[in-house]
This record gives sequence, structure tokens and C-alpha cells, in this order.
Amino acid sequence: MIKKGSYILGLTLLVLVVSSGFITVEQEKIEGFHIDDNEVMVYHVPNQFENEDVGIRVPLVGKTFFGFAQKMAYKESRGMLHLVNPYGYMGKYQFGKSALRTVGIYDFQEFLHNSNWQDKAFKALIARHKWILKKEIEKYSGRIINGVEITESGLLAAAHLGGAGSVKKYLRSNGRRGFRDGFGTSISSYIRKFSGYDISHIKADPEAKVNLE
Repeated sequence: MIKKGSYILGLTLLVLVVSSGFITVEQEKIEGFHIDDNEVMVYHVPNQFENEDVGIRVPLVGKTFFGFAQKMAYKESRGMLHLVNPYGYMGKYQFGKSALRTVGIYDFQEFLHNSNWQDKAFKALIARHKWILKKEIEKYSGRIINGVEITESGLLAAAHLGGAGSVKKYLRSNGRRGFRDGFGTSISSYIRKFSGYDISHIKADPEAKVNLE
């Protein structure tokens, strides 16, 4: 009888252990890192005009040249003075070495640590592009191309992105011949983003250079 009772007791314990493996365990939820059963995750895929603005917060500085420069710095590098991108473009405005030589800067290491040089280089390049594109600015300002109004500041921003020659091709082809940089950013997007800034005080100058003093 004792052996039989031990057998029955052991069998009962075995059944309880096995069955416990099938008991549903409630999942632990960490607050802030889950969605409830009645919630839906919604994704927004930006269009061609939105995808370049993700994460950018530009200071509210109005449609002045300072606002223009600040927005350009944020768009190009998030305002990072020392940034060198995978294509070798440098500083907060992302200058190539050839452009820097054009405006009189040859010490690239100093350039990366000198905010004053970078601001002056940006202004000098704007003056040069303004001279190169003076006919286009006069002829096309106010027109609508690819749904975007053409303005002086928009064209000069586009020239900073792809060069004045690319801007001329874009305008003369009525927007059919576009340019995109290595990251896929288009001339048209820059014309739109930087539209309507007052940069009239920057005089067109084909020989504009940086005063390094």
C-alpha cells in the first residue's frame, strides 16, 4: 500500500509539473516602449519636397541675409563648423577646395576652425554667383518653373549647391535639365527652400575674395 501510494503521489506531481509548462505567461510591457492592441502605428513617407527637411530646426531670423546664411548652414551641415562630408566638402556651408581657392582660401585646416573665414567665404561666393547669374536673375525672377517661383535668393542657393552653370542649364531648359548632388538633393528644392530672402546688399562681384585679416 505504501509503494502504491508513493507511485500515485509521484504521478500526480509529474502531471502538475508538465501541465504548468502550458500555462500562459503574461507578457511584461515596459512603459513607453509598446503599443496597445487597439493602437495603430502610422508611418509618413516624405515626398520630394519634404525629405530634405527631416530633423532640421532653423532659428527664426526672418527673410534677411543672416536668416539666409543660417538656414544654409543648417541645411548643409546642421551648422557644424568642423564637418567634412564623404565627398570632401568642408565647414558649415560645405565648400569644396576649388571654391575655397577661388575666394582666396588655401589653408583648409584653419578654415575648418575659423567661423569668421567660413562666413566671409560664403558671402564672397554669393557675390561671385550673383555676378555670373545676373542676367538669369533679371530674366527669370518671378517666373514659375516646376511649380516653384524663381527668386534671386533661390537661384543663388541653388548655385551654392550645384554651381552657377547647373542653374543656367536648369533655367534655360525650363526645369527639364536638373542637377542633384551626391546625396540626391536637387536644384529645384533649393530654389524653393531659399526663396524670397533679401540679399540685395550683397553686390555682384566677379573677383570677390575673403579678407583673411
